[in-house]
Amino acid sequence: MTVLEKNSTPGGRARQLQAEGFHFDMGPSWYWMPDVFERFFAEFDKKPRDFYDLVRLDPSYRVFFEGKNIMDLPAGVDAVQSCFENIEPGSSPKLQQFLAAAQFKYEFGMREFVHRPGHSPLEFFDLRVFKAVFRLQLFRSISREVRSLFKDSRLVRLLEFPVLFLGSTPEKTPALYSLMNYADMVLGTWYPMGGMAKIVDAMFELALEMGVKFEFGCKVEKIQVENGRVTKLLALGGREFAAAAVVAAADYHHVEQELLEKQHRQYSERYWRSRVMAPSCLLFFLGVKGRLKNLRHHNLFFDSDFRQHAREIYESPVWPSDPLFYVCAPSVTDTSVAPSGCENLFVLIPIASDLADSEAVREKYYQLVMGRLEDLTGQNIRDQVVFKQSFGGSDFKSEYHAFRGNAYGLANTLLQTAFLKPKMKNKKVKNLFFAGQLSVPGPGVPPALISGQIVAKEVLKILHD
Repeated sequence: MTVLEKNSTPGGRARQLQAEGFHFDMGPSWYWMPDVFERFFAEFDKKPRDFYDLVRLDPSYRVFFEGKNIMDLPAGVDAVQSCFENIEPGSSPKLQQFLAAAQFKYEFGMREFVHRPGHSPLEFFDLRVFKAVFRLQLFRSISREVRSLFKDSRLVRLLEFPVLFLGSTPEKTPALYSLMNYADMVLGTWYPMGGMAKIVDAMFELALEMGVKFEFGCKVEKIQVENGRVTKLLALGGREFAAAAVVAAADYHHVEQELLEKQHRQYSERYWRSRVMAPSCLLFFLGVKGRLKNLRHHNLFFDSDFRQHAREIYESPVWPSDPLFYVCAPSVTDTSVAPSGCENLFVLIPIASDLADSEAVREKYYQLVMGRLEDLTGQNIRDQVVFKQSFGGSDFKSEYHAFRGNAYGLANTLLQTAFLKPKMKNKKVKNLFFAGQLSVPGPGVPPALISGQIVAKEVLKILHD
């Protein structure tokens, strides 16, 4: 097996940027759903701890609300219930009820949905699925579900926040996705010491051990098809690679529309343009001289209008007027990711896909969020920044060929779920498969791992034919 990688290092969107003694995770920063990682490594008789040291964060994260009101979400269900009860008396049993329903959705979904390849709706014609439809709450919004149980706006926003990245407003997102609250509050928020890049290092090491070859700086320019099968991949510089089967983990749209000839494509450009995309984002990687106060490892800034920002992402796509944002400070947990006495900051602003992001626009939003960050944490930060690099929608396009500069793939709407996502197997080319966030089961590190596991089984089927 050979992996052809456009960039100079493994990991794709989960790369790491190293500069001036700082180590920045450039993509994922949340380690949720540890059971998925356990199952992945178990396929090779390994465990995550064979490769990296995993620690549970406590508190899981800090939330800044308006009026400099701060809330730390503790680790452990009992502690979370106490936290809710302190904010809204009587809410603890309601949270218990909410999480019990979320647990059912999570466990049922992991067992019955996410490991199916999604070739056909017939995969889901199952009595167990039909019986579970109402408990899965596919036709009730998560906003309605949350607001029927909780009144305090802080608790509502806390429970709605995970869906901000799913591709719609909480009012239009099925209550099915409360399963993410179960992943958050019950399974916990974790961190691999050394950064999320340690997961990439582990997979790279494991692949090498299994005999996989890697070709870095190898940009594929064409997929050659003969008699309904891929025969060859043509890469930059005139390099050629024969293929018995191909798994395209690059951006699905890019592979289909730019690497395949038109007669071999499953989808038209019109189809892709009709897809509802999850957000893009504007990122800042900041190296700060000196240690900072009032920050946890993960920090959510909900001091502005949640609904307004969501509308500016999904309903009327524009640069946000007063954005929510997220700050990761991994050096709070792990001093190895920054020089001694320094802080490592990863700042993320969710934005609509396909917005023009000039340097002037980036600088405007840097100053905007940094001003709020300084005000809410009570300290000067900008004057202490010794390293700064931004990464926006145009970079997602140039670095990853990301369709419309998306950061999180397709929106998780009902009409873009399971067998309604772009197909994992090309129906016109027998040995061409797709994996990653634009196919089954969807965006995020755990789903990406599951996607690879599903497609591996599908590839083995045709190789053994």
